[in-house]
Amino acid sequence: MVISNTTPLFAFAALGRFDLLEKGHGQLIVVETVVRECEVGGPIIVPDLHVLPWIQIVPAPPRADGRFFMLDAGERDTLSVALEKGASKVLIDERLGRNIAGYHGLSVVGTLGTLLKARQLGLIRGFLPLVRQLQGAGFRYHERLVLRLAGLANEIP
Repeated sequence: MVISNTTPLFAFAALGRFDLLEKGHGQLIVVETVVRECEVGGPIIVPDLHVLPWIQIVPAPPRADGRFFMLDAGERDTLSVALEKGASKVLIDERLGRNIAGYHGLSVVGTLGTLLKARQLGLIRGFLPLVRQLQGAGFRYHERLVLRLAGLANEIP
């Protein structure tokens, strides 16, 4: 079971490749808090998560989990539900959220890891062009990480 936070949903919507989330992870669980963050809108429009059969929307925890006080509401609720449900992975990009998830024993993957997997499965022609497209849309990734993953995708520039 994979539980997704907000940013990867925005990233794959920005690429117009929301299908890669399903192909790379199967069914995703998304907490209502994250759904509301996606519905707020802005320059990137996330598809209606309620109509996608491979996305299961779950209620937010009734109380904020004090262990995650330093995270925003979407990250906090995503990690709380992941721990409660024994998730196999959390799909999250923000460094603080990833670090806290790892500290609590959760396996973490992000947008770049999902793109790398898509490349390895032959679902996309190139990893690096999609990362550059995301960067052009305002998503920020550490360049050393991008180049390391590009190497794993056999795309060293």
